[in-house]
Amino acid sequence: MQSAKDFFHKISYLQYPIMAVALFFCYRPLFSGLENIWADLNKGLVFLGLGVSFSTLQDTTKTQNKISKRVFENPRYSRIFLIILSFQIIVFIGMGLVGMFLTEIQALQELSFGFLIFSIGLLGVLKAAVEMAENHGKNAR
Repeated sequence: MQSAKDFFHKISYLQYPIMAVALFFCYRPLFSGLENIWADLNKGLVFLGLGVSFSTLQDTTKTQNKISKRVFENPRYSRIFLIILSFQIIVFIGMGLVGMFLTEIQALQELSFGFLIFSIGLLGVLKAAVEMAENHGKNAR
């Protein structure tokens, strides 16, 4: 029987078709007219958040490429990456909440749900990035 870690690592590959669906919704307004652009972009953000969530199921004890290895083996680069990612999450959560509760701007109201789902996905990425920084920072010493 395979381990749970291997099972979830295999499930993480579902991120790719989900990201393809996100790209479809993001590019659809260019081909079908711009009358539903905000609704399509909102759907794109929702699927992007779902895809990013699936990507966090991969094994954090392994780096996926040379750039990740370089970033996560260097504590300074890791810290900078985690700060930037945290700032992005705060911005997207803020935009989602403002759009949902405080604004009269129709476009932001339509995108607010997508911003919130995407930021929830990024929270998972932040957790995985912290684990990767811990795992690979120790190995580099």
